[in-house]
Amino acid sequence: MARATRPVVCLTTFLLFCNIALSADWPQWRGPNRDGKSSDQNLLTEWPEDGPPLEWTASGLGRGFSTVSIASGRLFTLGDFGESQFALAIDQSTGEMLWKVEIGPSWADSNLYPGSRSTPTADGEHVFILGTEGTLVCLRQDSGELVWRRSLIEDFGGFVMMARAGVNWRYAESPLIDGDRVVVTPGAPDAAIAAFDKHTGEEIWRAATPPLGDRGDDGAAYSSIVISHAAGVKQYVQLMGRGLVGIRAEDGAFLWGYNRIANDVANIATPIVTGDYVFGSTGYQTGAALLRLSADNGGVAVEEVYFLEGDTFQNHHGGLILHDGYVYSGTGHNQGFPIAVRLDTGETAWGPVRNDGRNSAAIAYADERLYFRYQNGLVVLIEARPDSYQECGSFQIPDVDGPSWPHPVIDGGRLYLREHDRLYSYDVRSDDQG
Repeated sequence: MARATRPVVCLTTFLLFCNIALSADWPQWRGPNRDGKSSDQNLLTEWPEDGPPLEWTASGLGRGFSTVSIASGRLFTLGDFGESQFALAIDQSTGEMLWKVEIGPSWADSNLYPGSRSTPTADGEHVFILGTEGTLVCLRQDSGELVWRRSLIEDFGGFVMMARAGVNWRYAESPLIDGDRVVVTPGAPDAAIAAFDKHTGEEIWRAATPPLGDRGDDGAAYSSIVISHAAGVKQYVQLMGRGLVGIRAEDGAFLWGYNRIANDVANIATPIVTGDYVFGSTGYQTGAALLRLSADNGGVAVEEVYFLEGDTFQNHHGGLILHDGYVYSGTGHNQGFPIAVRLDTGETAWGPVRNDGRNSAAIAYADERLYFRYQNGLVVLIEARPDSYQECGSFQIPDVDGPSWPHPVIDGGRLYLREHDRLYSYDVRSDDQG
């Protein structure tokens, strides 16, 4: 596909998911707007040598890479205990376990990083969870009582990319709540994405996708759906086994697909949507791309604005942050070297940088700072500025047990870090905030 010559104008003016008001909750994967950004302000701009104060530690969470969601004073996550996977609710103030409910079998293959993957989505009185074996459940937030249950495998014939080749990290997606529906990715040929009534679990529609190209593999990937209104059409944008797709929210009609970004093992990072643009990246030496969507005879056309090869930019599974027109991320397959890239041109502003963190880095943003959490358990605070790389402190998560992958969460002046069986709550408020 030829490189587009049309410039991208005023991308930041059209940010779809602007977070204007302060948020009291972090109800889903990557926060209120699924963009990894917290609206918290007046946070520490520098960390003490030993890191911010630790408020409490919760234990008994089981084995898991799931991070937390937050609503109504409760933290929600998943954990594996023996042969079963459980949904957990924790008191946000004290770390006390409120309830623990079995939702399905655990993922215990020791060769493929055992533990839960998905993050629960809290909405109203309920919380929605996708287990590693494709079990989608709706539970009551206050008690964990089951409201309804569906199976992406049994009900839709769903599967995850590379499952047929014997390399399968199971379902890792976090459910999307959009109004009265919950939307997830079974990955089947005739049900790539499916929408359900969130109150009853009844199917609303299922979306089939045509062949997108030879790259990647059939099935769901490990990303989570985001909402876009590009080209004047409300649509669900998802990174699947064969690449990026857009599905019309109204009826599940396939709108567009882009295959070049897919790799043959695991497509993971949640894409960025802003105005008429989509930015996506995958690891395994693949790269990153900016796409422009436009109206096309009642449909949506996709145009590649640029493609960055893997040696310039590739995000493995730590995520992407868009802030003031720049994409911040860790780059390098299983590396997490901090980098800043100008969104509209793909030009590198700074990086890649080697710091004391090792392997992949999961990131979040709050109050003009980036929170990098590395696989070796190091957490680094970095200024979100395009002119230079500036560190503002770091600390080591206690008792790291295997890959330290769960994404950081910043909410209500606290930094939450999951480390398998434990959850740490750090106070990152500035002194003048109290």
